[in-house]
Amino acid sequence: MRAFAALIEGLVYMPSRNGKIRLLTDYFEHTPDPDRGWALAALTGALTFAAAKASTIRNLAVGRVDEALFGWSYDFVGDLAETVALIWPRKPGANREPSITEVVEELRATSRAAAPLLIERWLDSLEASERFALLKLITGALRIGVSARLAKVALAEWGGQPVDDIEELWHALEPPYEELFVWLSGQGPKPEIGDRATFRPLMLAHPLEAEDIAGLDPAAYRAEWKWDGIRVQVVGRGDRPPRIYSRSGDDVTGAFPDLADTIRFHAVLDGELLVARDGAVAPFNDLQQRLNRKAITARMMEDYPAWVRLYDILFEGDEDLRPLPLDA
Repeated sequence: MRAFAALIEGLVYMPSRNGKIRLLTDYFEHTPDPDRGWALAALTGALTFAAAKASTIRNLAVGRVDEALFGWSYDFVGDLAETVALIWPRKPGANREPSITEVVEELRATSRAAAPLLIERWLDSLEASERFALLKLITGALRIGVSARLAKVALAEWGGQPVDDIEELWHALEPPYEELFVWLSGQGPKPEIGDRATFRPLMLAHPLEAEDIAGLDPAAYRAEWKWDGIRVQVVGRGDRPPRIYSRSGDDVTGAFPDLADTIRFHAVLDGELLVARDGAVAPFNDLQQRLNRKAITARMMEDYPAWVRLYDILFEGDEDLRPLPLDA
């Protein structure tokens, strides 16, 4: 936990993007598996713990300090993890410092009733900066200026591999990503993802300057109408669970179970996710009613019916069609 805490503290106070990448690459280089993989999962938002919530942390703190004092401190600091890390009255000597792997494995295996005792034991064994890192790990509210993309760029720089290759593997791999680290450290082959559903990185659009437009040959390009939706990849893998990914690689399948039920093919399709009624595309605000929802009701699917307007096929079965020209 000490190395993870040092990483988190360094990232919090590092204003430079390149500086953050240096901190991450150094951590990947000097931290063994599976600790570095669990840290990567935490940084990229891939860790959740059903047994521990923010209310669990607050209740533990109120059990140790005066409730009014805690409330004033929280109002002043503004962050639950930082408040508890600073105010926690440690009882040293009774426990040992846990590793990040121990924290993840024990929290995943414990019940909600037993989690407070675990967390209390760990808090008692740590210094303030380590308590902060522990609580950020548990609650998932890192907010330290590191996006999933930045973490992948750091991985690519550390391992000397293209970041797009890492993006293509990412959704097919599970924390703590040991096969990914074996490959990037040069100790083994690139992970073979086979027919596991995964996201294929997009070449995102950028504004053209006047000099760029002047040099373009319109006959060499194709234009697509921009509808009021979001770009998605629809991934079907035969009898495996389908996936729907946003353009940034976020898995949005859970918000669109009605669409997922129609994916019975073995292909990767490129398109635009829309809400449409009676053949007319609805405003983007209607689509937002379904995005980022954890629970989708039958009424919601009826009121905001989802569709995908398809533009291209990227894979047919296991055949990669992306090298082919669009007009082929």
